[in-house]
Amino acid sequence: MAKLPKAATLLAWYRRHRRRLPWRAEPGETADPYRVWLSEVMLQQTTVKAVLPFFERFLLRFPTPQHLARAPLEEVLKLWAGMGYYARARNLHACVLEILERHGGRFPDNEEKLRALPGIGDYTAAAIASIAFGRKATPIDGNIERVITRLFAVETPLPAAKPEIRAHAEGLTPNRNAGDFAQAMMDLGATICSPKNPACAFCPWNDVCVARARGDMETFPRKIPKASGALRRGVAFVAQRADGAILLRTRPEKGLLGGMTEVPTTEWSANFDFGSAVSSAPAIKAKWQRLPGTVAHTFTHFPLELTVFKTTVPKGTKAPEGLRWSPARDVAGEALPTVMRKVISHAQENSHRNAKSASRRALAGRDTRAGNR
Repeated sequence: MAKLPKAATLLAWYRRHRRRLPWRAEPGETADPYRVWLSEVMLQQTTVKAVLPFFERFLLRFPTPQHLARAPLEEVLKLWAGMGYYARARNLHACVLEILERHGGRFPDNEEKLRALPGIGDYTAAAIASIAFGRKATPIDGNIERVITRLFAVETPLPAAKPEIRAHAEGLTPNRNAGDFAQAMMDLGATICSPKNPACAFCPWNDVCVARARGDMETFPRKIPKASGALRRGVAFVAQRADGAILLRTRPEKGLLGGMTEVPTTEWSANFDFGSAVSSAPAIKAKWQRLPGTVAHTFTHFPLELTVFKTTVPKGTKAPEGLRWSPARDVAGEALPTVMRKVISHAQENSHRNAKSASRRALAGRDTRAGNR
């Protein structure tokens, strides 16, 4: 009869090798539900390495749920800019408002009540309940899916395998120390049971892992290839005043990149018509220059290519209705998603190249005149 994984074995490994993370309570400390919740929302679709600087900035600016609730959504989005999946930031703000209004500023301590809050699904509810409140709950993220499918050689491909994975994971979850067990599973997947080249020799469960015994660890979890969306194209317009201010606008609250800041753009479509692009430019008196190259960005459901048009206008130019000038010193702090930061960077890099070329031409002209004397 095959040996089964034991929770005690993993917990002993975790006590020796646990990662030290700013949202994780040290041994003997009580977990802070606010930090646990904030980290779990940030870690959705994002790595620990990417989250760390954002988490520290967020906690510095919003040290408590009350601080976060009092902040306008625009400020929350500004601090979130660059993390992607911006619905998380909007849900974060809506969630903390509801916690203050309906729960007196305290996080509910069970999965059912946590799931009723904006932006909290099954995984996040289970993570908070187990890690922050010690409830017996089983959060299952991508790391844990990988560990479970390898331990039991789950042949069913994702997402159909999820019920089977859950059954195995719940069977392993101990009645006590469920929070430590959940974090141990996360650490095991992140540091040992990695997608490629797993370090099986250091795994506390290597003697009971079916996939390791078979030698096909890297083939798990089984997955049905995702169909990628069709490439979409569009045009972005970067208008800069003589004083360096950039023309910006706020996207609608609902939909892709909702509530975030952007430079004006056309629609993004698979059959985009470049012939009519300039007719969608902001209503300012300007001569638009098409820049060489494109800006590429990949969203969850589709890749995007943007052609960039740039213009420079006098300092006194007024912003059209629905747009505003953001001073040069403030642009970096705007709630610009990554794709828009790429667009602005692309425009600025072209400006720098043009300025250097002009400088070289001027120097060459002086040298020629000097040689003629």
